[in-house]
Formats: sequence, C-alpha cells, structure tokens
Amino acid sequence: MPKLQRRPDQQTAAVLEKPATPHWTDEKLVRDCVAGKEEAWNALLEKYKNLIFSIPLKNGLSREDAAEIFQAVCAELLSELPKLRDPQALSGWLIKVTSHKCFHMHRQAQRFDCSEATEEAATETLAEDLLIEVEQEQKLRNAISNLSPRCRELIHILFYEEPPRPYKEVAESLGVAVGSVGFIRGQCLEKLRTSLEDSEFKQPA
Repeated sequence: MPKLQRRPDQQTAAVLEKPATPHWTDEKLVRDCVAGKEEAWNALLEKYKNLIFSIPLKNGLSREDAAEIFQAVCAELLSELPKLRDPQALSGWLIKVTSHKCFHMHRQAQRFDCSEATEEAATETLAEDLLIEVEQEQKLRNAISNLSPRCRELIHILFYEEPPRPYKEVAESLGVAVGSVGFIRGQCLEKLRTSLEDSEFKQPA
C-alpha cells in the first residue's frame, strides 16, 4: 500500500485533494470532449487538474504561478485536443506541455535568452525527471476515484484531513456504527491495493 501523507506540503498539496468523481477512460474523455460535450470537459479537468497543478509546485513555482500555468495549459488543451491521435498519450502530453510552460516561466523570471533547441532540450529533461513521479501520483488518484463513494470518503477523512477525526465522528459521517469503521477501512484499503496493483503502481522511493 502507498504511504498516504497526512500533512501535505506546498509541493504535494494538489496531489492530495479529494477526488470528487470516478474517473472516465481517456478514450471516452477525448472522444466526448471533441464532440463538444461539456460534461466530458468538466470530467477531464476533474481527472487531471491535480496532475497539471502539481508540476509547477514541484518546480518551485508559487501557487499563483501554478494557477496561471494551469489556465494556460487548459486553454492549449482545448485547442489541441482534436489533434490528439492517441488518447493514451493524454497524460504524457499534459506533463510535457505543463513542464514546457514551467520552464518558460522560469526563463522569463531569470531574464535570459536561449534558443528554441535549448528550451526544448530543457523541457524534455524536466518532463523526464518528473514523468515517473507524477504518473504514479495520477495512478493513485485514479485508483481512489474508482472506489465506491463510501470508500472514497473514508480514505479522504482518514488520510487527507488534518487534524484527524475521532472514529466516532468518522462513523457519524459515514452513517455506520463506530465498531464498523475499522472493518470498512480494511476493505477499502484492500480494494485500493488491488486497483493499484492492476495499474502497476510503484511506490516512490
């Protein structure tokens, strides 16, 4: 099982937000977005918002800069999505585009010039360094979003809230007996573990 953190710092805050809705497959997201379905666009942003937002934070940018990059990536995604030939490449495309915009923002802040080739090489390196980490984080988000609503809520309460709630409050929130919380917790974590194994999730070192 992954070690879910209780006190997310600035770099991981976006990773640990509560997954609100079950995820759609990327094939369905891309197909329905291209068809102009607003629900699909909302689902796409819900699925990948934390992935996009976490990359600037991991690169030392402020939350304000991360929000600006997020908006820029969404605008580019809206225009470029119809050109995406392989829906399976969506997360990789988002990582690359977001990393590129992070590099560009760093370059503007430092006020230095570089050639397009230099920028492309730096972006590729940046994306490569972050690829494994952000992909594993996304697998964790997807696995949690695939759980039942009760399991999603329980995992959010137990691992993502600070300070932690007493089991009595957890039971009241779930509408179950206090003595059932531990059993339900075990079931939910086992389902999460199975889902992560199926997605070939690898615990970061």
